[in-house]
Amino acid sequence: MTRRPWLLWITLAAMAGGCATAEGGSGGQGLDRQRQQARDHLARYDRAVLDAGGGRRFVPVGNLTGQVGDWEPTNGDDKQALMSGRVSASNALPAVPHPTGQVVWDDGTTTSVPLLSAEEALHQMAATGAGGCPECVPLEVTGARLTTARIPTTRGPATAPIWEYTLNGTAVRATRVAVATSAMVTVEPPSWDSYDSPAGLPIESASTTTASRRLTVAFTGAPDAGNRPCGADYSAEAVESAHAVVVIVVGHPHAPDETCPGMGAPRTTTVDLEQPLGERAVLDVQQGLPVPLTVTG
Repeated sequence: MTRRPWLLWITLAAMAGGCATAEGGSGGQGLDRQRQQARDHLARYDRAVLDAGGGRRFVPVGNLTGQVGDWEPTNGDDKQALMSGRVSASNALPAVPHPTGQVVWDDGTTTSVPLLSAEEALHQMAATGAGGCPECVPLEVTGARLTTARIPTTRGPATAPIWEYTLNGTAVRATRVAVATSAMVTVEPPSWDSYDSPAGLPIESASTTTASRRLTVAFTGAPDAGNRPCGADYSAEAVESAHAVVVIVVGHPHAPDETCPGMGAPRTTTVDLEQPLGERAVLDVQQGLPVPLTVTG
C-alpha cells in the first residue's frame, strides 16, 4: 500500500480543487466516470479482502516504513534513501521472540497476527521502496528490536507490532510494521498515465461515530465558500460494498469559467451511508486506496 510517484499528480489535482466542475471532477471529468472508478475500486478491494481470508481485518493505511527521530543536517540524503528502500544489514538480525503479536484498537478490540522476523521485514522495506534514488548511499542497519507503535488503519488508530532498526551514522531509527503480509489486506492502485489520469478530488481522511450512518471526509479544496469568487461548496456521494466505501466529492463552484489561483485549503463534507460503516474501509476515488479513519463514540 505504499504510495508511489502518482502522489504528485494527486497533489496538483487537489490544489486545483477550487476550480472543480459541478460534476465534482477536474478538467471537465464527470460523475459517471467517477462512479465507474468507484465500482472498479470496490471490486478490487473486495477481492483483496477475500484473498486475505475475510473476517476481522488489520489494514494499515499509508507507508509501512517509517522513522523515529529527525535526520541530522549532515545526513540530508538519508531520508530519500530510506523511502527508496536503500537499506541493508551489516550483521544477523533477530528472529521473532514469539510467532504472533496483538493489534489493539482504541476501542479495546484486538486481533492476533503472525509476525515477520527482523530480516523478513527489512527485505520488505527494501522491496517496496519507491526507488528513484540510485545515487543514494544505502543505509547500514546495525541492529533491530521488536516493539509497538500507533499507526493509522481503516478502523482507526491502532497499536501494532513494529521492528525498529538502528542505523550506522545517525540517531534516527527506521521502522517497519512487523505483521506478516498474509494477515493484511493489500491492494494495488490501477495504473494511470498522463493520457488517462483518474477523475475526482482525492479525500485525505474520514471520521464517523460508532452507530452513525454519517461519514465526514477531509480533502483539499477551494479556500472560500461558493458565494465568493473562486470559492466552492462541496457535497458527496458514496458507492458502497460489503467491505468498503468509496466517497466521491462533488464540487459546486462559484462560477464555472472563473480563472482562479492554484491555492487549496482544508475542507470537509459529509455523506450518509446506507448503513453504519462498521469494519468497512473508506477508499479514495482516484486510487482506490484506504484513507485513515477516526471513530468516536
